Amino acid sequence: MPEKRMLIVDAEVARKVDENRGDMNRSDFINFLIGSCLKEGSEKQNYITKEEFSQFQQGTRELLRNFLEFFISYGLELGKQPKDGAFDELSQKLQTLGSSGSQAKDP
Repeated sequence: MPEKRMLIVDAEVARKVDENRGDMNRSDFINFLIGSCLKEGSEKQNYITKEEFSQFQQGTRELLRNFLEFFISYGLELGKQPKDGAFDELSQKLQTLGSSGSQAKDP
């Protein structure tokens, strides 16, 4: 039989344990909480690194550039020529995205 010890905690802590433990006994619930906190600390990050964010940003720019290229080329293949400056504006934005993506890759 395992050795048992008494743990004295504030009444508020004991109330929170009782409210949240469900069908578990207090000892099992506290053991579960300790185990999950220790496991989470070693396996899970609640943040991303600067490099991961930069890669995400570059990927998003590349996706947007590909998206614009597709729709511009799709519109040109259908033979619909834009009547206003929308094509020129989109083309300029596409060039800007392409140049900002290459600048970020070549520091």
